[in-house]
Amino acid sequence: MEQRLEAYGGEAKGLAIAGRFRVPDTYVVDRPTGRDEDDWIIVYTLEGAGYVRTTGQEHRLGPGDILLLNASVPHAYGTCAGEIWGFVWAHFSPERMDASFLPTETATVAPIADASARRRIVRAFRRVLIDARDRGDFWNELCYGALQEVLAIAARQIARRIDPRIEEARRLLAANMREPVRIEALAKAVGLSPSRLSHLFKETTGQSIVDALNAMRVRQAALLLEHTRRGAAEIAYEVGFQNYNHFLAQFRRRFGASPTGYRRGLRLE
Repeated sequence: MEQRLEAYGGEAKGLAIAGRFRVPDTYVVDRPTGRDEDDWIIVYTLEGAGYVRTTGQEHRLGPGDILLLNASVPHAYGTCAGEIWGFVWAHFSPERMDASFLPTETATVAPIADASARRRIVRAFRRVLIDARDRGDFWNELCYGALQEVLAIAARQIARRIDPRIEEARRLLAANMREPVRIEALAKAVGLSPSRLSHLFKETTGQSIVDALNAMRVRQAALLLEHTRRGAAEIAYEVGFQNYNHFLAQFRRRFGASPTGYRRGLRLE
């Protein structure tokens, strides 16, 4: 049975309303006067193709595209001719979101090319759908928390426009921080040659792969120094340094103090 977004609007101001549709090219939503300015729409395309039209603009929506629509403006959207459009959507109040995550344009399309970011978005929407249906304790707060995650991912994509292969390389470095870095294996995982990955990584981030990994490690070491009583040598090994002197040099380079001095300074604050 085909459902329409209008059936979910206006239940109560400030509530997150969400759903998942898979609809043919007869599906059209036309709002020539827009909706209440407190009602924004976010759409994430899973399969097929849809479109959105606002005054003087039209965007095609394909798999991995996020649409953010400031619904106070006239708009229309639907399934492209000859397509089946599968997507998840939510209505939300902008007042309950971090304003820095909300674009100023009336309609914003953010392609999410990075595979891990796409998976995070799907998982977040899944939580929204479950909580919105269940409506247990604090369901609306949980929905907004998950939607905030989606908006943050989209905002980062819009602001940085980083090559998705570099995003994936950074994710793999963070996920395997304790392991020795192997450029060849990392390059193979993201579909680049080792030399091309090294060049593109430095060009994009301003750091070499090894420098980026060491920065991740010493940041984690600083957190462990702050929140645990572990010794510096144990922490060095925990975050992936096999040579303690190398750890000391990297830590001093970033924080201007030894691990012991860093921890002592925290106690004096």
